Amino acid sequence: MIPPIASRFVAGETPPEALDHARRVNEDGVKVILNLLGEHYDERPPADADTATYLQLVRDIEGSGLDACISVKPSQIGLDVGEGAFEENYRRIVKEADDHGVFVWCDMEDHETTDATLDAFEACAEEFEGDVGLCVQANLHRTREDLERLADVPGKVRLVKGAYDEPKSISYKDKAEVNEAYREDLEFMFARFDDGEVAVGSHDPAMIDYAKELHEEYGTGYEVQMLMGVREDAQRDLVAEGVDVWQYAPYGPKWASYFYRRVRERKENLLFAARAVLGR
Repeated sequence: MIPPIASRFVAGETPPEALDHARRVNEDGVKVILNLLGEHYDERPPADADTATYLQLVRDIEGSGLDACISVKPSQIGLDVGEGAFEENYRRIVKEADDHGVFVWCDMEDHETTDATLDAFEACAEEFEGDVGLCVQANLHRTREDLERLADVPGKVRLVKGAYDEPKSISYKDKAEVNEAYREDLEFMFARFDDGEVAVGSHDPAMIDYAKELHEEYGTGYEVQMLMGVREDAQRDLVAEGVDVWQYAPYGPKWASYFYRRVRERKENLLFAARAVLGR
């Protein structure tokens, strides 16, 4: 059982609990991206098992009437086993989702996985006519070139600042540099991507305000994506302003490592969770 202090950031341990969370969040107009917790499997059986769980989750979402989709991690569905295993399982999930009208996001992990993830995404985006989305990270030097490649690929792209501790030789380390790269990448996306293909993955009010300015300038439709448990009042406020908001909601029995990561990343998260439990 997930303790109350962690349940602010995790949508339960089982698919029914995750779907119940999505139903509650949908009542506020916020849509939900469900992610089964798990990553870095170096053997095929657990990767195949999580793939099977996603296949069933896709079917459950279709029959639920929820505004929900899914997001997968490459190392969770076979990339650490081999590119062939990842590509096979990823395509299985995307095909099942396409059959059932459910959108599929693919998260981006550390820089060593970037090329394999881009290749698999592009192949599925072309085959399934854009019913997929990919995350890219502004802190990597290569991201502008990746965005230029993705501009002509059908599908959505989520731009985040990047949470992995990448080598200095290939990434921006200074916070101001990351912010500047994010702004430049965001402007490129609004200028070059098709309507509705831009996803702003950020909790930073300045970046969200900048996205609004870019929308007014270029007319490109966009959505904002935030994590479950982080600035949820702002998520609802954005909905009230007419912004399309998606909440990334992880779930599953492997919740503990995810929760502790959220706390390590930002000590305020623990305070937020404690206040929620205490009703203050």
